[in-house]
Amino acid sequence: MEWLTPNLAYLLLISGTVVLIFAILTPGTGLLEITALFLLFGAGYSATQLAVNAWAIALWVVGAVFFGFSVWRKRRATVWLALALVVITVGSVFIFRSPNGGSAVSPWLALTTSALVVGFGWIIARKVLEAEERPPVHSLDRLIGEIGEARTPINHEGTVYVGGENWTARSDSPIPKGAAVRVVGRSGLILKVEEVELPDSHHTQ
Repeated sequence: MEWLTPNLAYLLLISGTVVLIFAILTPGTGLLEITALFLLFGAGYSATQLAVNAWAIALWVVGAVFFGFSVWRKRRATVWLALALVVITVGSVFIFRSPNGGSAVSPWLALTTSALVVGFGWIIARKVLEAEERPPVHSLDRLIGEIGEARTPINHEGTVYVGGENWTARSDSPIPKGAAVRVVGRSGLILKVEEVELPDSHHTQ
């Protein structure tokens, strides 16, 4: 089909891949997943209408490995990123074969698209990893040692008010409603508390 040029087929393939990555990173309404499906379907159809170089697809896989090294390895990350860009660009140029056996995709289109995808992909991936490695800002361990108030009778389990919020709490011994409690530990989102004797003025309101 004359309208199905190698450049258009390449854009369908790279666009579908990028949208699929975003769909995996930000699952939601399914709109991204459906968009990626249509784009990749179009790319798959184009592959049946155009001659494809298997070795160029293999280069894409190698480039993806280099890209992974650039994200997860802090040492020589720039070197791995540059290698990924070069390998993916070469694979992009030659992924579709022209009738005379040469490249069918515009080298400038392949270079520009590869640079944008690899560059933005690297930035997003590193930000995601940094966010996962960053310790939580609101760690519940900060509540240990805090004084609060039993909002319900605690007979092994009940509700306490600590740190401006209500929490599910457990105690080894019964605690009456309204008693002052101290947080002595936690298990996930459940606080372990014990009753303490404090002047009425120190009770949490």
